[in-house]
Amino acid sequence: MSTQRNTPADGFSYTLTRTLDAPVKAVWQAWTIADQYGRWAGAEPGSVAMDVRPGGAWKATMVTPDGSRFPLTGSYLDVDPDRRLVVGMDVPGRPDPAVMTVELAARDGDRTEIVVRQTSPTAEERDMSEQGSTMLLDSLGAFVAGAARS
Repeated sequence: MSTQRNTPADGFSYTLTRTLDAPVKAVWQAWTIADQYGRWAGAEPGSVAMDVRPGGAWKATMVTPDGSRFPLTGSYLDVDPDRRLVVGMDVPGRPDPAVMTVELAARDGDRTEIVVRQTSPTAEERDMSEQGSTMLLDSLGAFVAGAARS
């Protein structure tokens, strides 16, 4: 995995890049089909709903290893199937959503390069978001590699 971090004038950002052992279509479906997303992202069973289109809403209740539950909501800002997904995540007390961009590209046959980018208003929020995205990519990689083998 490669990681880039920078501090532009408008916030603190990170970029995570990985190559997954699965075709683009499988990675896209894992990220955009509710039951698949719920299995790898640590969501409470039955809590994920996705309307994957620009302006469409999503929600999920995430469960931490200690059993804590965190409801999340947001919307899709841009959707280019099998290529790009821009997700807005609602942040309590803020008028604008946190925005995460996910880009996919085919690599070496049936492998996929995934790039995740996000900018946050503070270094602490960037670090927390980067840690969460790293865990998501770890789990996604394991999920799609297992699905590709079965």
